[in-house]
Amino acid sequence: MLPIILCSVISISIIVERFWSLQREKVLPRHLVASVWHMIKTGRLEASKIEEVGRQSALGKVLTAGLNNRQYKRERIKESIEERGREVVHELERFLSPLGTIASISPLLGLLGTVVGMIKVFTAITTHGVGNPAVLANGISQAMITTAAGLSVAIVSLIFYRYFMRRVDTIVVEIEREAIKMVDVIHKSREGQV
Repeated sequence: MLPIILCSVISISIIVERFWSLQREKVLPRHLVASVWHMIKTGRLEASKIEEVGRQSALGKVLTAGLNNRQYKRERIKESIEERGREVVHELERFLSPLGTIASISPLLGLLGTVVGMIKVFTAITTHGVGNPAVLANGISQAMITTAAGLSVAIVSLIFYRYFMRRVDTIVVEIEREAIKMVDVIHKSREGQV
């Protein structure tokens, strides 16, 4: 039971941390591209402003890569955004691999507890015989409790693992959409169309 309890504590910690870290306003602040466009249009886009945008959110980090390379051609800007985007995706998926691992190993730990419980049952049978059901009940209850605990931890972990993976995928699509908008803004501003 101790490894299963440890897995449940780690799982709950990861779930709480991911809910906190993947809040929309922390990852995809509204109107960030519009504010960057406004800075470009008014000529107030300075290195300090770019750094500030990069510190705000995951989207800001991606946009910063494009802004730092805005003097280059469109393809180079997109490449720099894609490179930074891979780093950001890695940060967004932080702790999800351990959560998936917990979802996978918890039933196995429960099964291990079942096997240990059944070994105790057979040991009790060889020592005391089958005449006393109280002796057998201890091993059987241990077997059932560990199985149920392992499955409970696995089910919850798997649900949230899938949820967060889907959430990260959605965030990545939105970051890509916003980054393309910014590339268009930069490209049009160089052509004098903004």
